[in-house]
Amino acid sequence: MNPLISVVGASGVGKTAFVNALAATGQFTTALEQHAERPFQLLFKRDKKFALANQIDYLLLRAEQEKHLRAANKPGLVDGGLDLDLHGFTRLFHRRGLISGAEYDLCVRLHSFFRQTLPPPDLIVALSASQKIIEARLASRSRINIASAQDAELLNQFIHEWLDSVPPAKILRIDASNESKHYPKATQRLLAWVAALHSHPADR
Repeated sequence: MNPLISVVGASGVGKTAFVNALAATGQFTTALEQHAERPFQLLFKRDKKFALANQIDYLLLRAEQEKHLRAANKPGLVDGGLDLDLHGFTRLFHRRGLISGAEYDLCVRLHSFFRQTLPPPDLIVALSASQKIIEARLASRSRINIASAQDAELLNQFIHEWLDSVPPAKILRIDASNESKHYPKATQRLLAWVAALHSHPADR
């Protein structure tokens, strides 16, 4: 089965920019969040009654993306992913009262069902950045953002709690605060992991 890498972190931390930098190396098959293409994203931004539909849509999209990436002929690279959408964003929206307890449980069931047939990523790249950088990046965006800069601390808490349940060997932690636009240092670290994987495939 083709290896899968998930890049996770709070909104504005630089997940998409890092995935795009890695994609430019030609060594990965990638999948992005597709904010503009999601049918409920803008509706959710305008009216919280679409929160559950938005989360279900994203969980389905992420499962579909993982299935596609696992079948590709290059290592798969996903911006965010199925686990981040549940343990990070769905939990955040539940805490903010945007989805009810019963709706949150429904998302948990759907995620659990997907994970019965889709193995978790082989590597999780956990990006972090300073609050100042996150706020500046979110302010400069033209795309739809549901999670705000004020949510970053709580979202980071949820992400850390989730990652605490993941074996440390499956996590690559990268501070993106001092990275330049094309993420040269972080890119080299991840390419080294891929090279090691090809040298020792049984370690995956």
